[in-house]
Amino acid sequence: MTLKLADPVVAVDIDFQIPARQCVRFTRDVVDQQIDVLWDVLRPGGDRPPRVMLVADAAVACSSDRLNRLRLQLDAHDGVTLVLPSDGESTDGMLTIPGGEAVKNDRRWVEVLLNQIHDNHLDRRSYIVVVGGGAVLDVVGYAAAIAHRGIRLVRLPTTTLAQADSGVGVKNAINHFGKKNWIGTFAVPWAVINDAALLNTLPDREFRSGFSEAIKVSLLKSRDDFDWLSDHASRIAARDDHVSAEAMRRSCIWHLRHITGEGSDRGDADPFETREARPLDFGHWSAHRLESLSDYQIQHGEAVGIGVAIDCVYSHLCHGFPWSAAERVCMSLSALGLSLDHELLGQPERLLEGLEEFRQHLGGRLTVTMLRDIGDPVDVHHIDRAAMLESIRRVRGWEESAGSSTLRA
Repeated sequence: MTLKLADPVVAVDIDFQIPARQCVRFTRDVVDQQIDVLWDVLRPGGDRPPRVMLVADAAVACSSDRLNRLRLQLDAHDGVTLVLPSDGESTDGMLTIPGGEAVKNDRRWVEVLLNQIHDNHLDRRSYIVVVGGGAVLDVVGYAAAIAHRGIRLVRLPTTTLAQADSGVGVKNAINHFGKKNWIGTFAVPWAVINDAALLNTLPDREFRSGFSEAIKVSLLKSRDDFDWLSDHASRIAARDDHVSAEAMRRSCIWHLRHITGEGSDRGDADPFETREARPLDFGHWSAHRLESLSDYQIQHGEAVGIGVAIDCVYSHLCHGFPWSAAERVCMSLSALGLSLDHELLGQPERLLEGLEEFRQHLGGRLTVTMLRDIGDPVDVHHIDRAAMLESIRRVRGWEESAGSSTLRA
């Protein structure tokens, strides 16, 4: 039947929710002492054991024999079928890929992963167990999300940054056009296992940098947690196991609660970033720009530390954030061993281009989260360029002034 112009328009709009569960486990030694935690999440999806592919950060695989023991455990377990990667892409029976931002800059690794998924006949009830830092989790997560429209992904993050933040997120991406995370997906991981033993061989620089995200989320969510982090920053930097694990657990749970809206009576869950604001990216507009301008010589956590400091100073200048709080943020980041200075801060106009990249990435009008106080975020749609340039100047001078009153002038 031909629709006539006079016929009424029929509109059918149905709100619905996608069933999803965030499954996170905190363990002390999942490979040698608590392997049952892994068996519990690798559930059969039919009448035969699920196929499992193990993918690991090459540097992690080389620095410890823990991953080889994990492979042996998987290979010996009757409840799964461990597949072996094709020759030329495997190390001791597992697929290894480079870590760090380089793997996100080279789309060849996505093709390698897709080929392995295809050649080993993985399906939507198979599993990919990925062990690595945030960049490896991103690339493997992206490949898992687009193969068959989704293969079950179990993440075992090996950096503090991933265990405290990105490992429990639902975002997967690779870089393109010289921009961070330009190609990607939203996909909820099947499970995340935050294992403390996987951090043992992490270099100090990478260990400390991850806690910038813990500072960030505490500033958004909880004065008590920020105070606790600030009081324990030097012990975290010294790799106190108990304190560091507690800091990561708190940060992880705050990120998880934000993504899921757990504990909120206002329907605040926004896992797929459909709203204008994305508070968890506080401090990230400049962080992403610093990473790309430095050709990723600045690690993500280090860049976030600088970005958080810049936005705290800007929040003081423009939104009433107490100066004493901004100073304490800078002191806490410094106590964690994070530098707040970099030569790129001497090119503030180039850094400010990150605001437009940030807007384009989300779409619509510019929306940046700032702070009125600790635990009191505010979304803004306009940035005072002069005030932001002044904020960058002050942060760059922080270490030279050592937090003295000259920073304020």
